[in-house]
Amino acid sequence: MNFSERLKKEREKRGWSQNDLAEKIHVSRQAVSKWETGKNYPSIEVIINLSDLFGITIDELLRSDEELKEKVIQDSKKLAYPGWKTFFDCLFLMGTFLLVAKLIVYGLNHFFNTNIIIPEGLPKLLSNILPLALMVIGGAGSDQLKNKYTE
Repeated sequence: MNFSERLKKEREKRGWSQNDLAEKIHVSRQAVSKWETGKNYPSIEVIINLSDLFGITIDELLRSDEELKEKVIQDSKKLAYPGWKTFFDCLFLMGTFLLVAKLIVYGLNHFFNTNIIIPEGLPKLLSNILPLALMVIGGAGSDQLKNKYTE
C-alpha cells in the first residue's frame, strides 16, 4: 500500500473528512486531496504530525512509497555552499542580462537606424565576450555546486 492509499485508509477509518484531517494538521483540504490522489507529497514535518495523529510509525507511512521516500531524503539535504551557488547563479543572470541588452541595442541600431553606442571606454573584446564569459562561469559554477550537500 502506498502513502496516498494509507493516508486515505487511516482518515476513513476514523470517519474524518478531508477537511477534518486538514484542520487537525493545519493544512488546506486541497493539500490533503492532492496527497490522497498521489499528485503531491507532504513535508517531513507534516508526515511526523500524521504519524502522531494516526498513532502509527513514520516507517509505516513511508516504507511502501519509493517516490515519497526519495522526496523526504532530498528535502532533508542541505546545499553545502548555498552562498557560492547564489553567487554563480547571479553571475549567470548578469551575463544573460548583458547579452540580451547588447542584442536589443544591436537590433535597435540595425532595424530602426538608431544610433545607440556602447561606451567607448570599454574595449570591444571585453564588451563582446564579457556577457558570454559571465554566463559560462556562472553556469559551470552553479552546476558544480547544485549536487553538493552537507553530510
